[in-house]
Amino acid sequence: MKRGRSSLFWRLTALISAVLLAGAAVLAIAASNYARTAADDAYDRVLLGAARQISETLAAENGAVEGGIPVSALEALSASRTARVYYRVAMPAKSEVTGYQDLPLPAGSEAGGTGPYVSNTEFKGRPIRIAAVGRYFAEANGWVMTVVGQTLEARDALARDLTLKAMVLVGLMSLIALTGVIVAIKLALRPLTTIEAALLGRPPNVLTPLDVEAPAEIATLISAINNFMERLAGRLEAMQRFIADSAHQIRTPLTALVGQVELLSGETNAAKRQHHIERVRTRTAELARLTNQLLSDAMISHRAETMGQSEVDVATLAREALAGAVPVSLDRDITVAFDAPQGAVTMRGDAVSLREAFKNVIENAIQHGARSLLRVSVRRSGAGIEVEVGDDGPGIPEALWPQAPQRFFRGRSGGTGSGLGLAIARDVAAHHGGELSFKSEGGIFSVLFTFNGAKAS
Repeated sequence: MKRGRSSLFWRLTALISAVLLAGAAVLAIAASNYARTAADDAYDRVLLGAARQISETLAAENGAVEGGIPVSALEALSASRTARVYYRVAMPAKSEVTGYQDLPLPAGSEAGGTGPYVSNTEFKGRPIRIAAVGRYFAEANGWVMTVVGQTLEARDALARDLTLKAMVLVGLMSLIALTGVIVAIKLALRPLTTIEAALLGRPPNVLTPLDVEAPAEIATLISAINNFMERLAGRLEAMQRFIADSAHQIRTPLTALVGQVELLSGETNAAKRQHHIERVRTRTAELARLTNQLLSDAMISHRAETMGQSEVDVATLAREALAGAVPVSLDRDITVAFDAPQGAVTMRGDAVSLREAFKNVIENAIQHGARSLLRVSVRRSGAGIEVEVGDDGPGIPEALWPQAPQRFFRGRSGGTGSGLGLAIARDVAAHHGGELSFKSEGGIFSVLFTFNGAKAS
């Protein structure tokens, strides 16, 4: 099942939205904590202010403490309709002055002291916040503690109000940030749209490099596209060249074959008829060899670009190529020799390509060279590995050695070869970091593969 294509724009938007959402959540938690702290600080100041105001109205006379409760002291705390306010004026462990006698003292204030003291507690089954301040009266010989408490509804409402306003602000800023990010992403992805338009607007046969302005981050993509089109253009050019060469090279033997068949169909003389049959057989064999070498050339080019290399035994490949190239029967007696050192002679390479190259050179030697001797030698050298195919035939004149490995080159005007065998061998040697050369000494003409980059083992 084909999966739907994911959008880079929406992927980036979703990722950044998740980051903004996480940031907004963190800010909301921080805002809530800050709002709670701010509300507590504000109402704690009001509580302490009320306690101090009440404490300042107290007076001691004849050992007793007396005082009234100013309305203004509790006015700010009583502004909330739901909050409840409590107060108490007492001398710890001695006597009560006024207020709610069961209102607890803040922790740490039981022994007296100036304070201030602030803590949370419960009163009448409800959580409250209490604040206390102390005042020492020498006439009463002790500390008088003034305690003011308030339930938490007012400060909770203030904390919620502050939190809500902060979250609205955080949400608004996050929305603005997300809008800006979306616009920025669209602008950042615009070069990709430009590349898409440039590619879609091209005719199918135009494979020239893209020439568009793009930021450095996308330049690598453009370079990869241009590299791909360059390789594609090269492959198409090679394919077109192969088709043109194949059509040109096959046309001549096919025309000759058709002519021989026409002569054969109208010939009544037995001797001439046999002669034409032999010519048809020869032409058919030449056509088959040409077709095989054209396909071999295409295969070698393809494998050089697509196939990897592995450890191969060059001696074994040369032996297999010799066994496959020498026909079971020949029209002449030829001594076939194979020389190779003991053990494997290995290098990294493509076994199929190397075997095909050796086979082509050996077939050339049998078809166009060797009179009575064909020798294949594999040897190690200081530079790597050498494979030599030699025969006692006339060979290629030294003046033609530079042109000999070219495609469709025929050294002799009357030659019947395809002109591809040495070209295939040269390409394979080059793809393996080596070279193809010729030598002639002692009546033996040799084609020499030298793999300079190989490590003989």
